[in-house]
Amino acid sequence: MALKRAFISFDYDNDFFLKEALVGQSRHPDSPFNIADHSIKEPSSDWREKARLRIRRCDIVIVICGQHTSRASGVAEEIEIAREERVPYILLAGHSDQPVTPPRSARESDKIYQWTWSNLRLLIGGER
Repeated sequence: MALKRAFISFDYDNDFFLKEALVGQSRHPDSPFNIADHSIKEPSSDWREKARLRIRRCDIVIVICGQHTSRASGVAEEIEIAREERVPYILLAGHSDQPVTPPRSARESDKIYQWTWSNLRLLIGGER
């Protein structure tokens, strides 16, 4: 299977360490994905267009859901951009031992998947 290019969407203020963990997993020799880009921290008047260009270059958007993701406006907008650009996205639970919240723009039918290596490999491969 060819490596999928992934964009990581996450709550920059609260879940940066989770993003770093996912980047680490992408470096495994048997990883089905590589990290092409991630959320933009620096606020600017053109951040949406920068995010759109980054998302457009990817095969999938991985949304890490943490405890405060429902309040992260950037994550909500990145999901909207992914939909507009027709780039599939998955919601990944950042914690297994505490509650996580989906982004505001997630659909009710969107499932938050447990973050395990086997799940991640299946989800990146298109099994949902």
